[in-house]
Amino acid sequence: MKQYQLFALISMLFAGLTSVIAKAGLKNVASDTGIAVRTSFVFVLIWLNVFVFNNVKDFGNLTKKDIVLLGISGITTTISWVFYYKAIKIGNVSEVALIDKGSIIITLLLSFFFLNEAFTWKIAVGGAMIIGGLLILTMK
Repeated sequence: MKQYQLFALISMLFAGLTSVIAKAGLKNVASDTGIAVRTSFVFVLIWLNVFVFNNVKDFGNLTKKDIVLLGISGITTTISWVFYYKAIKIGNVSEVALIDKGSIIITLLLSFFFLNEAFTWKIAVGGAMIIGGLLILTMK
């Protein structure tokens, strides 16, 4: 297994935990309150990670373009999280999470067109299966 695959599997595990724990934590508060608390923890822990692993020096490598792109990514993350939390507050987290993971299709398309990543048969089959699953989930 390649290192990036291991990291992706760890990410998958914790992302799965995140949704269920968040749904439980939203029991007595609005989704916006919950995400504010969550984001505060994320903010502190990410900065701690930067300092512990001595990545502070990397800030000197940032270009204006990098900052703009990362800023736009922060905006899209915020919009995604706000609506995800609204959805899990009122819906079944299992269904919301499955629909949310359909974002992989958007990621795949954008990565092919903007990052010039390879389009392989494995990606095509996996993407088709995800689309099929989304269609099943959203059928009445």
